[in-house]
Amino acid sequence: MSTYISQDIRDALDAARLTNMKKISRLRVVTPDGEYPVLRSWRGGFSVETEQTPRLRGLVDIYDGLEHLYQCLVVVSEEDGGETSYEFKRSTLATAEAPADFYRDPMAPVALIGEG
Repeated sequence: MSTYISQDIRDALDAARLTNMKKISRLRVVTPDGEYPVLRSWRGGFSVETEQTPRLRGLVDIYDGLEHLYQCLVVVSEEDGGETSYEFKRSTLATAEAPADFYRDPMAPVALIGEG
């Protein structure tokens, strides 16, 4: 019995695997050019479908549904089986407010009551 798999069958298996990964993942990459579904993610990077996504480089945002998770600086790592992997050069958690550059005393008053 032979374990040889023809290129047509291999391509069909890769396409089915990519389709399944897109259905499972809620993550997406947002750039000024558009939004692209993330196939896999790990601590140091993520992967997207090669044919549907242009070459990403620089600053991108990662979302889980509508929730903004990270702002990342990315570079291409490798291409394999219809998916392109990217590595984070920098990954920063997204916050709703800008970071303060001074110490805030936790016991300080929130507001002042004027004379009236």
